[in-house]
Amino acid sequence: MSTNSFSYTENQTLPIPDASEMRFGIIVTEWNNEITEKLLEGTLEELQSNGVPQQNVTVKRVPGSFELVYAAAQLAKFGHVNGIVVLGCVVRGDTPHFDYICQGVTQGVAHLNAVGDIPVVFGVLTVNTYDQALERAGGKLGNKGNEFALTAIKMVDYAWKLQK
Repeated sequence: MSTNSFSYTENQTLPIPDASEMRFGIIVTEWNNEITEKLLEGTLEELQSNGVPQQNVTVKRVPGSFELVYAAAQLAKFGHVNGIVVLGCVVRGDTPHFDYICQGVTQGVAHLNAVGDIPVVFGVLTVNTYDQALERAGGKLGNKGNEFALTAIKMVDYAWKLQK
């Protein structure tokens, strides 16, 4: 569904669970940091507004989006968190590099979710232009970081309910 016509934060059907005991890891890329720092701000803001204490959030940085998969795997293994949000931004260029990075990160995060014990939320913007990224990082389309945080809260709740 097109981002232009849909807002997750406005069209939620599931209630937002109590997140006060949840612990999150956020991994953010340095590449395109003007965008990723805004996504991080939105993610942190949304977690806090839903009761996640600041001390329950760990933020780690990696150079680029491809490194998010390794960092998420290690954080899941050693980070003592209940859920992870990976934040990145890949802008299409003149070479196939965009396709390789997007495909690798997508498959890597999907694999972590399939075999891992905690949810990893895919918060990587894959856009054709830098302006499209700005629109999704606090611009006219809002801040997707907020949506990534809500998804993480709901997925941790989902995982916890399965463990009962």
